[in-house]
Amino acid sequence: MRPLIATLVVQVLLGSVLIALVATGNVPFVGDAPRGAESRSQQLGDAAAATTRADRFDEQRALEWLRVQVRYGPRPAGSRASRRLAARLRRALPRGTYQALPDGLRNVIGTVPGRDAGRTVVVGAHYDTKDIPKFVGANDGASGTAVVTQLARTIRPRTLGPTVKFILFDGEESPRGASDAEFERRGLRGSRAAARRYDEAEAMVLLDFVGNKRLSLRREGNSDPALWRKMREAAERSGFSSAFPAGDVGAVSDDHLPFIKRGVPSIDLIDYRFLTGPCWHRRCDDLSGVSVRSLDAAGESTLELLRRL
Repeated sequence: MRPLIATLVVQVLLGSVLIALVATGNVPFVGDAPRGAESRSQQLGDAAAATTRADRFDEQRALEWLRVQVRYGPRPAGSRASRRLAARLRRALPRGTYQALPDGLRNVIGTVPGRDAGRTVVVGAHYDTKDIPKFVGANDGASGTAVVTQLARTIRPRTLGPTVKFILFDGEESPRGASDAEFERRGLRGSRAAARRYDEAEAMVLLDFVGNKRLSLRREGNSDPALWRKMREAAERSGFSSAFPAGDVGAVSDDHLPFIKRGVPSIDLIDYRFLTGPCWHRRCDDLSGVSVRSLDAAGESTLELLRRL
């Protein structure tokens, strides 16, 4: 009888300890990530891990589109690699077509018709890379193009109010040898032509540096404040508010500027930290620095914005 009584006493004591741990929320190991591993919410900097996230955008397919571009190697405007990529992107986009540009360049345009005739929204990114040897532009070029391409393939016709023109701009980067002071005159070649054609658009959303790890998209200084508020609200509804923190960053000369100059409310999804970091226009802008979670944050949030316009 004594061994049995001792066993029962130990079990009662263990049960009491377990009840106390549960009551205080200190049960060890339950729900803990392995040491050194970041959870999805930690990588995005979420304050509340319990936030419910939308799951309509296929971030893995977006990552594959990013990898496809990088496999072409450097893709400066007008190069053979750029033209081969453009042909592939045209086949990928719904109703894909080209817009011819000077010097043999070309925008790639896809169209998803909306329910409301006469309403148009532009969603864009540039697919060329800076003309630097061995520069593959995984974030600067490929990430925005990957998200835009996958968005175009996700949205079904007449499920949104406006028609969406998905435009992949050629010639965003200025040619080799052009100074930074000449960027707005010698760069932005594709977006200047597109803005002239679609100056009746009611909104323009540009995706640029959206693939880097621990994504942080604050309002870029030229971006329309009202449209940016809608963008942040969409991110919050999608469960990605931490990727769109409050506050502004400096103004950036980018493919949204030609649309702004033509009166189209426009915003630029661009992680300003990357612009000032060590890999902007450097060979280290490669696959090692991109995050599928960042692509998901940009894709889901932009999709939700389009649903609300």
